Amino acid sequence: MELAAPYVTIDPEPKQDIWMPRGLLEPLEARFDRTLRFVPQATQKLLIDWWLKVKGSANTPNWDIVSTCTIEGKLGLLLVEAKAHAKEMGTGGKPREGNEANHAQIGIAIQEANTGLNEIMPGWALQRDACYQLSNRFAWAWKLASFGIPVVLVYLGFRNAAEMESRGPTFATQQDWEMCVKAHAKGIVPEEAWGSRLDIEGTPLIPLLRSLELRFIDTPDFVALPPTRTS
Repeated sequence: MELAAPYVTIDPEPKQDIWMPRGLLEPLEARFDRTLRFVPQATQKLLIDWWLKVKGSANTPNWDIVSTCTIEGKLGLLLVEAKAHAKEMGTGGKPREGNEANHAQIGIAIQEANTGLNEIMPGWALQRDACYQLSNRFAWAWKLASFGIPVVLVYLGFRNAAEMESRGPTFATQQDWEMCVKAHAKGIVPEEAWGSRLDIEGTPLIPLLRSLELRFIDTPDFVALPPTRTS
């Protein structure tokens, strides 16, 4: 389905949309097991039960950015996974450290998402034991959408991150970033999924590839400035 920008609108007025992290002064990242601000309590419990067999000190994934927003006229979520160099695109599976029952449950959850996505668009191969982060990002986006919450999942590349050049290849252009992500996701995420509207029982899940070049402003105010539109 052809999409028209903007895909997301965020209202920064008080008591409207909320996001995490809030900036350098409030750097805590969102996690759906500990942050009640983004989904109703009943949905949060269902999410945790879907992902974890034994709760305790176990974690659900951390997100670089989560924000409430409006998508197609409905309250939804913007999920952002951000990278500054190519070596951040890990290919490893989930470590086996921790509770074995949770390890197994996470595998079941990812396969459930993989099955659901393949029913919409063939070619998905989400898995626990390879490219785990990529797989869990799409699994969580799918699960949220299955609860009727519209989701825009953005893979965000930081262009010209010179301070990261010693760690791995950086991205000079949007094309560099897109090529890197698509190469990483080949055989796991169908290439045609990027920029498409995936219909999860009537609820949109929209995966996007976007990049930006950060230019820091010499004022403390920049740490609290939210994005307002994603196009």
